[in-house]
Amino acid sequence: MTNRFGPRFLLGMLAALVAAIAVFILSGDVPSALVALVGGIIAGLVTLGVDPSPAAPAEPEASGPPPARLGAVLEAIVEPVLVIAGGRVEEANGAARDVLGNHIIGQDVRLAIRHPAAAERLTAPAGEGTSDAINLVGLGTLDQRWELRVTDLPDGRRVAHLIDQTRSYAAERMRVDFVANASHELRTPLASILGFAETLADGAGDDPEMRDRFLKVMADEARRMQRLVEDLISLSRIEAEKYRLPDASVDLGDLVSEVHSELMDSADGRAADIVADIAANVPPVGGDRAQLSQALHNLIGNAMKYGRAGTPVTVKLSRDASNMVRLSVGDEGDGIPPEHIPRLTERFYRVDSGRSRALGGTGLGLAIVKHIVERHRGRLDIASQVGRGTVVTILLPAAVSSKSNATVTEGPKPA
Repeated sequence: MTNRFGPRFLLGMLAALVAAIAVFILSGDVPSALVALVGGIIAGLVTLGVDPSPAAPAEPEASGPPPARLGAVLEAIVEPVLVIAGGRVEEANGAARDVLGNHIIGQDVRLAIRHPAAAERLTAPAGEGTSDAINLVGLGTLDQRWELRVTDLPDGRRVAHLIDQTRSYAAERMRVDFVANASHELRTPLASILGFAETLADGAGDDPEMRDRFLKVMADEARRMQRLVEDLISLSRIEAEKYRLPDASVDLGDLVSEVHSELMDSADGRAADIVADIAANVPPVGGDRAQLSQALHNLIGNAMKYGRAGTPVTVKLSRDASNMVRLSVGDEGDGIPPEHIPRLTERFYRVDSGRSRALGGTGLGLAIVKHIVERHRGRLDIASQVGRGTVVTILLPAAVSSKSNATVTEGPKPA
């Protein structure tokens, strides 16, 4: 500041001060003297080219890291995203490169996404490529389904966003298959009942032997429909309650004995082959007694159906090292080929449809067991060897009673 205001400026200021003092002496008016002093100072500043108005405060310099690059922003997005400029892929995040390959950077977008509808959308003139989303099949793996959405940017570039719809498609396919299978399973026995009823009405009922045989078939098919409807209702109820954790205390040892007694009282001769191995000091589990009983009936019933006649159906109950209660049901049957095991808990899935229907199965037993186990926050495992048999294991968290007698489920303890 001192270097900028030289001697001439200082003399000017001194002159202004003298003028102000003279005005005060002559007039005795302080405001007039101050006006003369300020006027002199302003005149001096204007002469030097200095703006007397208050200077606007300087904007503080930006601190911290620079704005994130576009690539860094794209990498933070978990779904595949591409930025397209001039018909070529300018940027692509890691998810996009995992699906389409690392070579797509700089590549013609029609080669990067090899799909006619996608190519037409991505190369359309500005404003015409952002309408409805399109569905793509074949990107990544053959069974993956994608939804492509395109957005134009003000600078002429274009953003392509791929949304994975594989799970949604699979859920919809399962729903459609479920409706189709349920309709078929109900239609088949119903057609038999109607056919035999019409035959009896046409005069076949005059023969007592034929009438009795037809009536037996009709009764069997009606019971088959009844079992199927009951299983469908049961499955729907269990799914509706899947997020409500059961809180009653259930002694699985007592429940196994109860189910064993019920099966022994039935007309099924295989019930005599049931062998129960219940370990001592097995804690109760927090659960729904009716649902756990249903799961036991389904598992033991399957072992009785598919195990070879005269071989044991083994029911084991114990507590494992992770504080889970382990319940397993094993048979000595023909076993299940490994490729079928992942699908056994699907609704209406059968390894041998003809044999399953002949034995009275509805195709929903293991699906019901799976949903019951999921509601109880447990785990279901299926192990099988062809020619040797199958073992189905349920792991459920043990229940521990607190001092207030409330039941608390206790899962596996951390290692």
